[in-house]
Amino acid sequence: MLRPALISAVTALTFAATPLLAFDPAAMSDSEREAFRAEVRAYLLDNPEVIMEAVALMQQKQADAQDQADLELVQIHADALFDDGYSWVGGNPDGDITLVEFMDYRCGYCRKAVPEVASLLESDGNIRLIVKEFPILGEASVAASRFAIATKQIAGDEAYAQVHDALLAFNGEVSDVALRRLGEGLGLETDEIIDHMNSDEVTEVIAKNHQLAKALEISGTPTFVLQDELLRGFLPANQMAQIIAEKRS
Repeated sequence: MLRPALISAVTALTFAATPLLAFDPAAMSDSEREAFRAEVRAYLLDNPEVIMEAVALMQQKQADAQDQADLELVQIHADALFDDGYSWVGGNPDGDITLVEFMDYRCGYCRKAVPEVASLLESDGNIRLIVKEFPILGEASVAASRFAIATKQIAGDEAYAQVHDALLAFNGEVSDVALRRLGEGLGLETDEIIDHMNSDEVTEVIAKNHQLAKALEISGTPTFVLQDELLRGFLPANQMAQIIAEKRS
């Protein structure tokens, strides 16, 4: 059965193809209404492409409405997205385009996005990258994010970048022992970092990122905010580069 919104779209397109001099549905008798329905059905059977046209029109309107809603959300939460004071900033800090990534270390598509984002930053030296720790895939994800955030707060941005990359490549069980070994392998003094993982300062960062994601209606990873646009899901570098080129033009 066609949904009411689709019926309306189909009916409108039908009238456009076969205009009537006057039409008042409320004034139709039962027999006239039955005849009209039969005529519409016959028209659609003879011209099934009208249904596809109506569906495409409805989907485009929904997509346009979602894009506009996302744009407004980004504008409302611009400060928290682009200047929160605690998220790691990479790429070119003075770049003319900002790319924000909400990510989870246990997310397969986040790992798939690593070489794509790296390729984008390498080919375009004018992009500012902001990483939002957004652990949503269980306790292992939370532990990994806590370790990464604690590393940034204790050892600084360069150490965070190393840990961030290492955690995205790590395939073992996330435990204190594994995290300690990972940190020591990078030359970090891990005792203080491990002790800091469950601090209020680390908890606050994760809580704020979850609150921001909820406000932006983000429920999955990776999710990117590219300048003023929400990109929900994995995108290859060439597609992001195309969007960036359009924004610059």
